[in-house]
Amino acid sequence: MDHREHCDALAEQVAAITDLVDAASPDAPVPTCPGWTATDLAEHLGVIHRWAEHLVRVLAPQRIASDEMDFERGPVGAAWIRDGGARLVATLRSSDPTAPMWAWGADQHVRFWSRRQLHETMVHRMDLEIALGRSPHADVSVAADGIDEFLVNLAAAERFSPGVAQLRGRGERIAFLATDADRRWTVRLDPAGFTLTDAEDADVDLAGRAEDLLLVLYRRTPLSSSPVVLRGDPEVAEFWLAHSALG
Repeated sequence: MDHREHCDALAEQVAAITDLVDAASPDAPVPTCPGWTATDLAEHLGVIHRWAEHLVRVLAPQRIASDEMDFERGPVGAAWIRDGGARLVATLRSSDPTAPMWAWGADQHVRFWSRRQLHETMVHRMDLEIALGRSPHADVSVAADGIDEFLVNLAAAERFSPGVAQLRGRGERIAFLATDADRRWTVRLDPAGFTLTDAEDADVDLAGRAEDLLLVLYRRTPLSSSPVVLRGDPEVAEFWLAHSALG
C-alpha cells in the first residue's frame, strides 16, 4: 500500500470508529485495553489524531508533545472523533509523502504518519467492536500491511515499550505467515536484539488469516483461543507475544 491508499483506508476507519463511538455506552469497558472505557479509548484516539495532524502540518523536525499544542480536546464523542479524523486525513492527503519530518519509527517522512495512523485507528476500531460484542474484521491487504508496519516499527518502540528491549535470544527464528495474503515475515532473536530476516526456515511458525494474525500480534486475541496455528516451541511464541506490545 502507498500513501494515497493509506489515506483512503484511514478515512474508512475514521468513519467506522465514529459510528462505534456513537453506538457505545461512554462507560462501557474495553476488555482489550484493560482499565479503559469507551470514552477513554475515544479520547486517546482523538488526541492522537490531532497530535499527528499538527506534526504533519508543520513538518515537525523533532517530536512535539501534545500538551504544547493548542487543539480542541472535547467534549469527547462521535462528532469530536469525526472532526479530528477528517482534519488528519485532509492534512495527510494534501502533504507530500516524501517530505522529511520527525517520526518515532524508522521512516522519517510524512508517509510514516499515514500508515501509522491507519493502523492505530484500525486496531482501536477493533477494540471497540470487541467491547460491543462484535467480531472484528479487516480487509486482507490492510491487515497484512498492518502486520508489516508493526514488525518494521517495533524495534523503534523500545523507548515507550520497555518490554521490546527484552526481545533477545540465541538465534531463534519466528515466522509469521498470513495465509490469505501469501505474506511471510521472519524475525530472529539474537543476543543484541531482534531483526527481520529473509530466512526461509524458522523454529516457530504462527500461521493464519491476516486479520487473525494481526489480532494475535497486537495481543487483542490470545494465541490459545485464536484460529492462528502454532508450529514449534510454544514458549518461544509466548515469549515474543509477552514482550512485543506497542505501548
